[in-house]
Amino acid sequence: MEVIIKNIVCPRCITAVKEIFERLKIPIVSVELGKAVTEKILKPYQQNLLKGALAEKGFELLESKESKLANQIKSLVIEQIHYTVEALQVNFSTLLSEQLKHDYSYLSRLFSAVEGKTIEQFIIIQKIEKAKELLSYGELTLAEIAHRLHYSSSAYLSSQFKKITGMSPTTFRNLQDKNRKSLDEL
Repeated sequence: MEVIIKNIVCPRCITAVKEIFERLKIPIVSVELGKAVTEKILKPYQQNLLKGALAEKGFELLESKESKLANQIKSLVIEQIHYTVEALQVNFSTLLSEQLKHDYSYLSRLFSAVEGKTIEQFIIIQKIEKAKELLSYGELTLAEIAHRLHYSSSAYLSSQFKKITGMSPTTFRNLQDKNRKSLDEL
């Protein structure tokens, strides 16, 4: 049975969620970004225990269909931007529609209603946060970062970066305190 869990956004989160399932003695098949697959349907008392244990660690067991779908959208976007090196062969709307088996306009309306922002805004926020990470390392030029994040130019990345953060990428790179956010806070 698939269990949708909010805030599983990185490999350490996956490890933490696996440990919660192990501690509660709930057999799992797998845990990945945004979800876990259990061997059997959870009993109500197991769901309650799991809900509490997840909440203690900053995760949330999602129960409504809409929340689950919005979380799956977020997980797919995060996976693509933060953990996939190869370029996306289709645009995000096609990827989301194909992966989630829903029309993009439906997914877009649902996401906006649940999250209070559009999918496009969420994608931009994720790309800017990834740009912050890459700028912090100081290993890539702005042009290389723009290319890696599939921007048409470094100027376009710079303008979006400034619009979201209020500063240029160069100013951000020179800051002592980078003030980055974890993915589950975005």
